[in-house]
Amino acid sequence: QVQLAESGGGLVQAGGSLRLSCAASGRILRTNAMGWFRQAPGQQRQLVATITSGGSTNYADSVKGRFTISRDNVKNTVYLQMNSLKSEDTAVYYCNAVIRSDWGRPDYNYWGQGTQVTVSS
Repeated sequence: QVQLAESGGGLVQAGGSLRLSCAASGRILRTNAMGWFRQAPGQQRQLVATITSGGSTNYADSVKGRFTISRDNVKNTVYLQMNSLKSEDTAVYYCNAVIRSDWGRPDYNYWGQGTQVTVSS
């Protein structure tokens, strides 16, 4: 069983910063791509940023230059540093990881429980 545990959400004023963390635990052979998605009220879940096991990154246009994704492969942890936050960044942020738990088993897509980020203007 694999679990993703997120932390770091909260309330911040516009222009401020937050850092989200997500640690994968359980039976893990290999962690492939990891990423962050977000879902605002009444909207679909959308990609924020992803990072491969080799460190290649991809960002949504709306967060480029403000957010930075990184990972620690030893700790199976992914981070999202969010700077210059705007009110439109308010959403529930979900961690995502593609993980293979054992030899001969396929990769599975896992999700965290979500953490609320609220940016006040």
